[in-house]
Amino acid sequence: MKLKDILSKDFNPTEWEEKGYILPKFDIAAIRKKTYYEPTWVHFGGGNIFRAFPAAILNDALNTGRYDRGVVVAETFDFEVIDKVYTPYDNLSLSVSLQSSGTIEKKVIASITEALKADYVLQDWERLKEIFRKPSLQMISFTITEKGYGVPPADLERGLSPLFAMGKVAVLLLERYNNGALPLTVQSMDNCSHNGDKVKAGILAYAEKWVNDGLVPEGFLDYLTKGDKVTFPWSMIDKITPRPHEKVKELLALDGFEDNDYIETSKHTFTAPFVNAEEVQYLVIEDNYTNGRPPLDLGGAVYTTRETVDKVETMKVTTCLNPLHTAMSIYGCLLGYTLISAEMADEDIRPFVQKIGYIEAMPVVTDPGILNPYEFIGAVINKRFPNPFMPDAPQRIASDTSQKLPIRFGETIKKYLARGLDTDNLILIPLTLAGYARYLKGIKDDGTPFSPSPDPMLEELQAVVAPLTVGKPDQDFSCLKDLYSRKDIFGVDLYEAGLGERIEGMVKELFEGEGAVRATLHKYVKAR
Repeated sequence: MKLKDILSKDFNPTEWEEKGYILPKFDIAAIRKKTYYEPTWVHFGGGNIFRAFPAAILNDALNTGRYDRGVVVAETFDFEVIDKVYTPYDNLSLSVSLQSSGTIEKKVIASITEALKADYVLQDWERLKEIFRKPSLQMISFTITEKGYGVPPADLERGLSPLFAMGKVAVLLLERYNNGALPLTVQSMDNCSHNGDKVKAGILAYAEKWVNDGLVPEGFLDYLTKGDKVTFPWSMIDKITPRPHEKVKELLALDGFEDNDYIETSKHTFTAPFVNAEEVQYLVIEDNYTNGRPPLDLGGAVYTTRETVDKVETMKVTTCLNPLHTAMSIYGCLLGYTLISAEMADEDIRPFVQKIGYIEAMPVVTDPGILNPYEFIGAVINKRFPNPFMPDAPQRIASDTSQKLPIRFGETIKKYLARGLDTDNLILIPLTLAGYARYLKGIKDDGTPFSPSPDPMLEELQAVVAPLTVGKPDQDFSCLKDLYSRKDIFGVDLYEAGLGERIEGMVKELFEGEGAVRATLHKYVKAR
């Protein structure tokens, strides 16, 4: 069983279907031909998340029979992805949904019609320029990570031949401007807040430089900024897509599926002809399009207002997902866990994160109206975190914790204060923040050392708690005021918020000695 077999005239679907593979219900050749001449969507970033999510929901939309255009993918960073993941399999891939039950769902994705390298010296670049001249083009989108929107100063000096993603996209938009200033929507699908603003800022950095240098007319800036021709909507995307999983490879091999080799490129992109991802997914998009849009809502995406996208993002980041992740990462590191899924079987950690979400954060939740916060947390706790296929580690989640605490917990505390709610009701959020002091010491509950995860403020904050010693209950804890009064770390001065002394008391308990982390966690979770 090979992916390219599906394109054969003699293809017999029976064997695939008997083994549980969901095959495309549309005419692949017809979709490819229609898309070649009248493309509507170009996506930049050919990585795993694109194949597992945007391309997959377009595949679902095509399966309804109510749409007839695929997506063209363009890679700006790692051209080996095109050579090793797309071209050998004629742009087909297998999406494997990792169910929390330990089973998998297998779906062949055939919505990708072309895979191009965004490289000036290749014919692919001429094809991209041709596509950008097409009146039919409605949307370009991105999954290139937040770093991909960066604009190195040296790249701005390269004129109209920049090397980085935002510069290349700006060149292509200039091509569209020069051929009638045709309308288009520039849609980020990366997991970062207000992502449309980030892609807009990156593109405008090049456009403004070119206008100032006299390389392009001022009208190009008007085209990009007035909002009647080009728009930059926000979106919220949420789906975990880990590296190809060994267990998935084994299960596919048992089926007789042969396209299951691991691929690592010279730029250390880890991929495969199949892509595995969690079953839960969300894509909420601001509906601000100037030339129509692909109907991704037929595949489960939600089109809504910018305000609602922002509310969904706030709900996820400050209440229903990210704070729970951080809380369990801090205590997971202290208790010696290496898998988030394993933590969810812990009799203290599971109720710890449940109660933070349902009891302490929920009273000030931002309800977006289109996604129920209680159901969102339910999916997190019952499906996402316990998923045995998700090899995510608390050590990874704990990276840059100092940068995350102000949003993930500080915003909730601010809302309690702003609404006049009693902060005495906050027990487990303070316990999380108390655990951070013990985490900074780099000593696990069994007394053995560990290395805290990378963080730009790690050394500075470790110096603050350096006077403290684990196993010395009568020591001076006054240094904690220098930590918990810092608004840049916690979003508020925790003493002014009425929580500082309570957190200090919890820290003292956590520092009592071996086993103190477990005992303190158990005590407060049970009390809550």
